[in-house]
Amino acid sequence: MRLADYDTEPRFPAKVLRTERITDNTSPEEVRELVLEVQGGELDYKVGQTVGVLIPGPHEFGQEYHHRLYSVADTPSPVDSDHPEITIVVRRCNYIDDYSGEEYKGVSSNYLCNLRPGDALTLTGPFGIPFSVPENKKSNLLLIGLGTGIAPFRGLIKHIYHDVGDWEGKVRLLYGARSGLELLYMNDKRDDFAKYYDEDTFEAIKALSPRPNWADPIAWDYALEDRAEEIWHLLDDEDTYVYVAGLKKIADALDQLLSEARSPDVWEQKKNVLVTEDRWFELLY
Repeated sequence: MRLADYDTEPRFPAKVLRTERITDNTSPEEVRELVLEVQGGELDYKVGQTVGVLIPGPHEFGQEYHHRLYSVADTPSPVDSDHPEITIVVRRCNYIDDYSGEEYKGVSSNYLCNLRPGDALTLTGPFGIPFSVPENKKSNLLLIGLGTGIAPFRGLIKHIYHDVGDWEGKVRLLYGARSGLELLYMNDKRDDFAKYYDEDTFEAIKALSPRPNWADPIAWDYALEDRAEEIWHLLDDEDTYVYVAGLKKIADALDQLLSEARSPDVWEQKKNVLVTEDRWFELLY
């Protein structure tokens, strides 16, 4: 589905409550967490969904608004809340034009990263299929994210251990970034996942580029080299659910990695079973 096909109605006025950089100041990547307060209407969202932000224009081609979607990075506010809060994660993006060589600022990301507490903005949504949590607390959950794809897993893991509680199945978070400085919610500045390390069922597996300054790809193979059998054991379990979030390229990289670990035919068959049995969830952009 193209972004232009998403409905921008209804619209919800909101304001910024808090904005915080969650990457280290020494990192070249600026990623901010924004906590937004919905000022009017009922924006009823669930973990695993996205919300839209309308960036006012005028824009190129005469557009009144620039519309972009962002994953919700926390659990929903209580249903009786007068002004529900929504947390999103935004990476400040700039790009180089292939023809002119000029650098351009990303419209949406720079708009959001420049907002300050009290600033107003307009939200739309929610969009997408929520992450479904199995009723059986002995189910295994395999969460695979790249970059800002960690955002929905922050909300999902909080939901599992705070709202559901007493989770008995294995929860494995495989998260990739170019360097430790770019790991979100697992760095010296913000380590939100540390609170779950004392859970017997939770473990985070980090995948980093072996040479981040050379723009090498995320080292999925290194991260999985010693864990491949464990992960395949989880995938073979009929009570394992897989959640994938981040850039679309993560899906291709994951397909290649798991195909090489066994064989393309074996992985294709396994993935088809997971999808058919509603045990495979994607939030890709």
